[in-house]
Amino acid sequence: MPEALAAVLSDPGLPFVCAVSLVAGLVYGFAGFGSALIFMPLATLVLTPPVAMAAFSLSALASLVTVLPGAWKVAERRAAMGMVAACVLFTPLGVLVLRFAPPEAIRAAIGALTLLTLGALLAGWRVPVGAGLRARLGIGALAGVTGGSTGLNGPPVILFNLGTEGQPVPVTRGNLAVFLTLSSLTFLPQLWLQGLVSVEAVWMGLLLLVPYGVGTGIGTWLFRPDRAGFYRGFAYALIGAAGLAALPVWS
Repeated sequence: MPEALAAVLSDPGLPFVCAVSLVAGLVYGFAGFGSALIFMPLATLVLTPPVAMAAFSLSALASLVTVLPGAWKVAERRAAMGMVAACVLFTPLGVLVLRFAPPEAIRAAIGALTLLTLGALLAGWRVPVGAGLRARLGIGALAGVTGGSTGLNGPPVILFNLGTEGQPVPVTRGNLAVFLTLSSLTFLPQLWLQGLVSVEAVWMGLLLLVPYGVGTGIGTWLFRPDRAGFYRGFAYALIGAAGLAALPVWS
């Protein structure tokens, strides 16, 4: 057995991270968002932020099979891919912040951004921009910066898509799932380019493919458009609990 794999398997935090990955995948499957908002605050309680981000990016491969096919059929693909492209271009700026900021500061930022996003959602606040190309590219670029630095690429895009008037629930969910899946997959190579990917992080991500894949598969199977409000409320509750757990006050 490779030494790095043995180290990951003996990590006392592995069962906790696997459970978090399962729950994050479940929420992502039925809500179309929220996986990173649950995984990153909780996973960074036992992992360093770069390891958590790299592992989550690799585990997102499972979504290519469980979530993306259905989302791709109903999403506004051209618009979603434009935001993915902008996100990829600006992610290196966020990763640069991750490289030099203290881990404690990144953990605090993850918790704060998670709770701010939840507060905005509960308050009904939405990104006050139009749905034109420039707005979408700007939202994608902002998601790249937040994603590269904290692993949370979702908040700008979630607030933007949920605020699009007249957009059917399946389309909103599809847009989010396409963006979040494809952009999350790009984090691993960008972290690697800046020297933030360890062998242990890769093994951790490979192990998390199973619980994350099971969670997203079950969540996708559970999704019903007429129950979108219930799914969203359940996701909000878990996101709030994760954000509170990540606050440095508990340290």
